[in-house]
Amino acid sequence: MSPVKVFGPAKSTCVARVLICLEEVGAEYELVHVHIPAGEHRSPAHVVRNPFGQVPAFEDGDLVLFESRAISKYVLRKHASDLLKESSVTESTVVDVWLDVESQKFDPIMSVIAFQCFIVPIFMGGTTDHKIVNDSVEKLKDVLEVYEARLSKFKYLAGDFISLADLSHSPMFHYLMATPQAHVLNGYPHVKSWVSGIMDRPSVKKIIELIKVS
Repeated sequence: MSPVKVFGPAKSTCVARVLICLEEVGAEYELVHVHIPAGEHRSPAHVVRNPFGQVPAFEDGDLVLFESRAISKYVLRKHASDLLKESSVTESTVVDVWLDVESQKFDPIMSVIAFQCFIVPIFMGGTTDHKIVNDSVEKLKDVLEVYEARLSKFKYLAGDFISLADLSHSPMFHYLMATPQAHVLNGYPHVKSWVSGIMDRPSVKKIIELIKVS
């Protein structure tokens, strides 16, 4: 069987999310680089795979998918991973809740911080707008307060078991911890311990190393 293909740069948090899941299940995969600064994500060949001209795109034989969380779920389901807790309707639904929280509450705020701290100065030749960053950190604190309360009761977001809801945060936390704003975690000890745990997972460590060298 041919390895699945993931289209996009490893530095993309959405691409990294999928790669972490593939590492979790031990699947063979080929990472096909898409050079975003050159506009390859909007090329006709890529738009066939992802009609929104974004990354990642994913191919498994004749199956073509886009949207990183959907791809991640597909990978985990195909390989019968317990990271979705689908043997229990209650636990799997709680995983879905916190995956939605990551997608709708955490990720949009972190995307602004990552854009200002990395994309603007490194890829656009601009200057980080520190007011935007600081305002976003204040919004992030509201989210982290909710996480702190949750993680004071459970080891992980969906319960006392690790799930996709936890691992889905790891690419963005990698970037947060590479900024001066990383100190924000010091105010949330349960969150800080949880982050340390998920970032120490072998699948996450391998993909973070890939991000660093790509």
